[in-house]
Amino acid sequence: MTLITTDKDLVTTDTGSPVLSLRSATLSFGDRELWRNLNLDVRPGEFLAVLGPNGTGKTSLLKTILGQQRLTSGSVEFLGQPVGRGSKKIGYIPQQKLLEQGTPLRARDLVTFGVNGNRWGLPVSSKAVRKRVDGILESVGATEYANVPVSMLSGGEQQRIRVGQSIAGDPRLLLCDEPLLSLDLHHQRQVSELIDEQRKALGTAVVFVTHDVNPILGMVDRVLYLAGGHFRVGTPDEVLRSEVLSYMYDTPVEVIRSRGRIVVLGAPEGYGVHDHLEHHVMSGGGK
Repeated sequence: MTLITTDKDLVTTDTGSPVLSLRSATLSFGDRELWRNLNLDVRPGEFLAVLGPNGTGKTSLLKTILGQQRLTSGSVEFLGQPVGRGSKKIGYIPQQKLLEQGTPLRARDLVTFGVNGNRWGLPVSSKAVRKRVDGILESVGATEYANVPVSMLSGGEQQRIRVGQSIAGDPRLLLCDEPLLSLDLHHQRQVSELIDEQRKALGTAVVFVTHDVNPILGMVDRVLYLAGGHFRVGTPDEVLRSEVLSYMYDTPVEVIRSRGRIVVLGAPEGYGVHDHLEHHVMSGGGK
């Protein structure tokens, strides 16, 4: 059974050793504390959505897991070991950013980087690597533009390639930093489903930072919600409730369920997902 945690509770599930573990994790910048005593286990194949307003440390959490940001206190472990920069078993999908026109790299080249670890110069591939790359391109639906310069691809096509690159090393953990940002609804759905398919096929744990849980709601096992220096973890129905968010924002917040949608009303200006007094958190029923 999954429980909503207080800031000092430990979150666990029943199956498998954790892929990712945070213990008493606290992150501050100067006098500003983003979160304190975060205890969290993420299990194999679990899909964790990280939600909350801008500036609450969602991307910083991913950087901490990647070893690029040091915790103020506490610990973070990946597969039972302290995190280190550039682990080959952690895949990473950055925020969507179109490459500049004229960039010579092809879609195939970027996926090859993910397979052989090359980061400088054009990749040199063996027959086995090329076969592996072809399989990945097929799995993400990118075979038809494998040899097209990435700068000529649409935003959705580029994100497919980034997904392919991120899963090329068969990661045990996939970190996604707003991978749906700037994509239209069609491409949001495609990229979300692609990540979910790979999660199920590989048993990969997913930590998915997003400002809107709508496109991934049916895939999410648990939500980590960050706001006002607090956090809550649980299923969407457990966390996205009036009493929970009111406590986190330290002001009355109303969560309304209507026609399969949940709308959050009353979050202070500057704290909402879109820095408005009203923001849509999700549609559809919780898992």
